[in-house]
Amino acid sequence: MGFSPKFALVTALLLLAACRSDPVHYYTLMPAQTGGVAHSNAVSIDIETLTVPPQVDRTQVVIRQGNSGLVLLETEWWGASLGEEFRSALVDQLASANPQRKLSLRIEVQRFDLVPGQYGLIDVTWRLRNTGEGNAASVTCRSTLQTPSGATIEDLVAAQQTNVKRLAAQIGQAARGTQQGCPSS
Repeated sequence: MGFSPKFALVTALLLLAACRSDPVHYYTLMPAQTGGVAHSNAVSIDIETLTVPPQVDRTQVVIRQGNSGLVLLETEWWGASLGEEFRSALVDQLASANPQRKLSLRIEVQRFDLVPGQYGLIDVTWRLRNTGEGNAASVTCRSTLQTPSGATIEDLVAAQQTNVKRLAAQIGQAARGTQQGCPSS
């Protein structure tokens, strides 16, 4: 007894439906531009290095669960690795800093926490160094930025976008030299 074409088609469709996976959602740390802010292309803050903890430096979003758990979300992804997302968002935010001298920036992200229903947190050590002629002075600072968040991944990403914006403002303040030492959080 042979298989009918109708039976073969129904079987193939059932197999395809069984193999179907949930769609992947992509996120970015770069907020949508609001109000048509124009950035100069002559960014004079060069990000020399940027490191992110290896536990979270991946394309899949990683959230905290409980006191010690990390969960890799299989269908929630960054547009690039987290390190590249962070770098792109920071470059975008620093474009309006316009320091009067050429500067080099080193960033070490100590923590990048996404805690659903609670907060997004970044803990960053950064060093800003004058690379122009003359004084090679530098400032090394630590910024711990936490923004309340809702339970969704979109809420957590928005909280981290706010944290990156606040970090860029602190770095920009130090770059303009409006005060001695590190800016306050």
